Amino acid sequence: MLLSVSTEKLKLSNRAYARVLKVARTICDLDGVDEIGDAQVAEAVQYRALDRKYWG
Repeated sequence: MLLSVSTEKLKLSNRAYARVLKVARTICDLDGVDEIGDAQVAEAVQYRALDRKYWG
């Protein structure tokens, strides 16, 4: 749910959507969590927003 709302607000492409999911999965792995949750998605979206801000 959070990812779909973020995708619409930030106007992310399908490729960016997939990248956010990959980053969220990596965050889960580092946290030792089995399933992707809202916290991991939110963190991954923040990284994507920073990426857009500094590297266009």
